[in-house]
Amino acid sequence: MWTVMLGVMVIPVLGWFLWWWNELRYAIPAKMRCTASGSKLPPGHMGLPFIGEMFSFFWYFKVIRRPDEYIDSLRRKYGDGVGMFRTHLFGRPSIITCFPMVNKFVLQSDDAKFGPGWPTPELVGRTSLIMVQGAEHQRVRAFVVNAINKPDALRRITLLVQPRIVAALQSWAAKGRIIAYKEAKKVTFENIGKLFAGTEPGPELEELQQMFGDVVKGVRALPLNIPGTAYRHALKCRKKLEKIFEERVMMKKKTQQEGTEIDLLDGLMQVKDEEGNKLSDREVVDNIVSLVLGGFESTTLSIMWAIYYLAEYPKVLEKLREECMAIGKSRNGEFITSEDVKNMKYTGKVIEETIRLANIAFIVFRNVKDDIDYKGYRIPKNWNVIVWLRYLHTNPEYFDDPMCFNPDRWDKMVQPGTYQVFGGGARVCAGNMLVRYQLAILLYHLSIGYR
Repeated sequence: MWTVMLGVMVIPVLGWFLWWWNELRYAIPAKMRCTASGSKLPPGHMGLPFIGEMFSFFWYFKVIRRPDEYIDSLRRKYGDGVGMFRTHLFGRPSIITCFPMVNKFVLQSDDAKFGPGWPTPELVGRTSLIMVQGAEHQRVRAFVVNAINKPDALRRITLLVQPRIVAALQSWAAKGRIIAYKEAKKVTFENIGKLFAGTEPGPELEELQQMFGDVVKGVRALPLNIPGTAYRHALKCRKKLEKIFEERVMMKKKTQQEGTEIDLLDGLMQVKDEEGNKLSDREVVDNIVSLVLGGFESTTLSIMWAIYYLAEYPKVLEKLREECMAIGKSRNGEFITSEDVKNMKYTGKVIEETIRLANIAFIVFRNVKDDIDYKGYRIPKNWNVIVWLRYLHTNPEYFDDPMCFNPDRWDKMVQPGTYQVFGGGARVCAGNMLVRYQLAILLYHLSIGYR
């Protein structure tokens, strides 16, 4: 009887203690700092010790597979406010932002307020565009944008990627039945190998693809550097990739003439700023690795979902084919150019609609450098900010019938701040045009030559 009575008394107290542990540890100290400014913490709950609210996150993402309803559940529970909620996810106390204006506030603030929060610098490189901050970020970004997004670079990219896309489509037709993700991944990496390092298909490229794929897995895993974890294996692959590209940089220095560009590695090595300065070898290697990581999976999935949506929406395919056939007649059998891509207006709308629905960067992490107030709410120092981009793109408040694939919705301007597929502010994805151009070229050759 005493055991039963003790259990009846202790279990509720223990449950209460566990339920409020994170609130006591994180929220209460943050609330105390709010007193002087008159601000308050966003509504929410910090969940269980260490685990936080990960069970709820996994329920919506992995069990019922309705990720957008995760934010809906927070809105139902705590109200809308300004689109901010406090929680504990991925091992850190966090503020979730999910409305256009607050997302814009975070993304467009400088690094003195919100620094990069994920992935770890060990995987993407401490001198990469993803990690550097402030004036150094502006400097490196200028180099990278000049190498991959300027008109001359896009003209060269347009011509380089087409032979592999054409060959891939021919092989798909010969097979008759394909796994779209695997085939899209293969052709994407073949193009990346050629674009970024001048590497042709073969064992070397397959080895690179495997290593980059393992680094991507590590980026998505908890950063536990212990034997047997995906993160530790990713670190080893990263070291191997560094060595490979360091050797290539040294080889190119010895053999390439100034001004001769074969791939984007050449471009990063040779591009200069206004004062004639170049990137260091370390900066070149870190940025070539991070660019491949950023573009590999995102381009693969964009291609896969474009194929899926065109199969599901034959009227869209018909309109796409009509535009591309007209472009094809003007080219008289030759490859299209970057100017042709610019003129493919309906194709552009298909691309934006694909990226809206299939964008893999559904959240962006930022680390809070100091206590920051926004419209009466406090974003506490050293917490994560999780900018929930996907919720904007699938929210019926911003897009009519959002889960319907409808390129014609792009005939009119979207509400400001509701389309943030590549992030925003100074850290907007530097390779966004690279993804768009590769997808446009594949859609062109697919629509004019195949059913």
